[in-house]
Amino acid sequence: MTVITHIEDLRVLAEKRVPRMFYDYADSGSWTESTYRANESDFQKIKLRQRVAVNMVGRSTATHMVGLPTAMPVAIAPTGLTGMQHPDGEILAARAAQKFGIPFTLSTMSICSIEDVASATGGHPFWFQLYVMKDRAFIESLIDRAKAAGCSALVLTLDLQILGQRHKDLRNGLSAPPKLTLRNLINIASKPRWALGMLGTPRRHFGNIVGHVKGVGDMGSLSEWTAKQFDPALSWDDVQWIKKRWGGKLILKGIMDVEDAKLAADSGADALIVSNHGGRQLDGAPSSIEALPAIVDAVGKRIEVHMDGGIRSGQDVLKALALGAKGTYIGRAMLYGLGAQGEEGVRKALEIIHKELDITMAFCGHTDIRKVGTDILRPGTYPTA
Repeated sequence: MTVITHIEDLRVLAEKRVPRMFYDYADSGSWTESTYRANESDFQKIKLRQRVAVNMVGRSTATHMVGLPTAMPVAIAPTGLTGMQHPDGEILAARAAQKFGIPFTLSTMSICSIEDVASATGGHPFWFQLYVMKDRAFIESLIDRAKAAGCSALVLTLDLQILGQRHKDLRNGLSAPPKLTLRNLINIASKPRWALGMLGTPRRHFGNIVGHVKGVGDMGSLSEWTAKQFDPALSWDDVQWIKKRWGGKLILKGIMDVEDAKLAADSGADALIVSNHGGRQLDGAPSSIEALPAIVDAVGKRIEVHMDGGIRSGQDVLKALALGAKGTYIGRAMLYGLGAQGEEGVRKALEIIHKELDITMAFCGHTDIRKVGTDILRPGTYPTA
């Protein structure tokens, strides 16, 4: 019996249970993966100040993200192909988030559809992440479907106008469902839990797209459509159009530069996410935690600043908050839990991060997560504006 004590335990178990192409999809970056690695390692350079003889009774990690209450300043990030890490993965992750009291964000490129997740969570509000496609009628329909499902925020991803060079995905021939090559069949045969689960669910393709787009009725036509549909001409005018069409809480994801942060603030969005797409787009870009302080300094009084990338513990969450983030997102940490143990694994991942966050906050002399600042960090160990 494996004793799960931290996120790395879940990663090791997920690697054993998830087929190689889908594990690699979750646990890799683009090109040399330098930015992917820096996202995690740069957190380790930041040192904390331990305080003593401070009353630690009555601690609270509760806060708000874009005005919405959350049990801790953590949301589940949108991750494509989540339902290929574990059967019905998006549904299971959404349920775990709902029970824990944090936001769940569904990706456009999910396996379970918007309607699947809404039905499975009893209409409990979740967030929806949108990619901008050339097919504007399809974008309008996605927004309308998200509204109908009661989604409480729209997360607009701005950093995928073109796809990064992801070597592992190319070598693995990533597809959903996987192509039945000899290599894939041998690998899947070694993952009986996953295979039996997949046989038991009808959700094995991109549920938000197949059947909702003219001419996309199977996986063959989908791959061709996706390659043609990500829009390299995306502009801030499109952001305004989407903001008006949506009409609700809007979060802009993929901001890594101060100038772009100022444009995001000018757009009237409710929040931005400092994010390099988990190191899966521009390799050689700085880590998200390195980019965070300058963006907070430039626009933090005008727009709520969140961040994602490299968070593997509650200590990482606390460090991001100390540097000015008002919320954080976990993608891989959630996927490791899901791949390892389904909904129970996601719950464990959230519990681990919450406990680490709570205990570390106390060691640093705070009892209210909303009051954490750079006073908890050792001078000279953290990035500044």
